Amino acid sequence: MRHRVAGRHLNRTSEHRLALRRNLVASLIEHETISTTIAKAKEVQAFAEKLITLARQGTLSARRRAIALLCDRDIIDYEDGIAVTKGTIIGKLFSDIGPRYLDRPGGYTRIIRLSLRRLGDNGQLVLLQLIGSDESSHKEGKRVAKKGARKRASRAAQTKEKEVSQAHQAVETEQDLDQNH
Repeated sequence: MRHRVAGRHLNRTSEHRLALRRNLVASLIEHETISTTIAKAKEVQAFAEKLITLARQGTLSARRRAIALLCDRDIIDYEDGIAVTKGTIIGKLFSDIGPRYLDRPGGYTRIIRLSLRRLGDNGQLVLLQLIGSDESSHKEGKRVAKKGARKRASRAAQTKEKEVSQAHQAVETEQDLDQNH
């Protein structure tokens, strides 16, 4: 009987599950979106959110707890075929991701189901994403578009007012000319 037994086995040993969870969360922090199966995504989601909550605290003890849970590794990027270190996973978690969610009380990740299936075993694929990485740029674009639309509308209203005032002035000058002659 499996009463009160939480978590998924994922057909792996406990050490393998721990390493899988750490690696998936590290990839999620590094790339901010990963593609995986639905069972793995649901298992990793809670662990990722706990780490982001630790990063929101931003204290030294929280950083040490995150290192103990996740292990710290370098973020490596290839520029012109040369490996360049861009920082560490814990550094990005505490400097970029933690402050991003200071005003959000949870729910830092989302799971989006893909219509694609994995070729080998036809497994359901999903995207596990950090919320806010793409929405902030989308909202800024909307804000800029609205601001531009407001500017255009105000300019159009100002030009229309100028035309109306010029027309009134022209009518008044014609009336003055007619009265004088």
